[in-house]
Amino acid sequence: MQKNIVCVKWGPKYIPQYVNILKNMCKRNSTVDYKFSCITDNPEGLDSDINIIHFPKDNLAIKSWWSKLYMFARELPLDGTILYFDLDVVIFRNIDYLWTFEPGKFCIIQDFNRCRVKDWHVCNSSVMRWEAGSLEHLWQIYMQDPGKVWGRNHGDQDFITAKEGQTAKRWPTNWIMSYKWEMQGKKDTKIRKGAKYVFENPPTIPDDCSVAVFHGEPKPFNCADQLIVDNWK
Repeated sequence: MQKNIVCVKWGPKYIPQYVNILKNMCKRNSTVDYKFSCITDNPEGLDSDINIIHFPKDNLAIKSWWSKLYMFARELPLDGTILYFDLDVVIFRNIDYLWTFEPGKFCIIQDFNRCRVKDWHVCNSSVMRWEAGSLEHLWQIYMQDPGKVWGRNHGDQDFITAKEGQTAKRWPTNWIMSYKWEMQGKKDTKIRKGAKYVFENPPTIPDDCSVAVFHGEPKPFNCADQLIVDNWK
């Protein structure tokens, strides 16, 4: 069965370098065969070995974080298993096990407020895996009335939680962690030094953790910690 690693680049928030670096990190930390694809409105600057999937033109419902929902559309030209990464993650160890955990199931992160709020149930969509076409209803529901979905949900994560949260499988907590809240502890102790952020202490990384997620500030490009410098390239 075809394996696909997919990312989304919509609008100007992330420059092409983020996509190219994600591709490189996946390649360094994988031993299985897969196709790397980027769904985007502008492929300029992306490496030539990336499979480009264009967003539908003139679809006003495709914007900001809501653009991620297009990955679930039946019309997406991909078959098999899809493993999605946000562009602001750092992969630093082998990720082969993300293909074999709960095979055939929709897998997603339990949001990182899990380290702050007991029994936190909201999903985090930074790393997800599903079978192509199996979640097309999410795109269909969204497209029926995007404004209604926007009004009822803060973002794509709340929408996914509302529709799939009860049945989705959560990745084991240690595998994918918040860099600033979990690897650095619950206290956000970053310090700005010029254009870069550093943390007071080196990160605490479980042996089975492979992915660091950056939400808010800093982002990988302006984090000077050695783990990030060594791997975000």
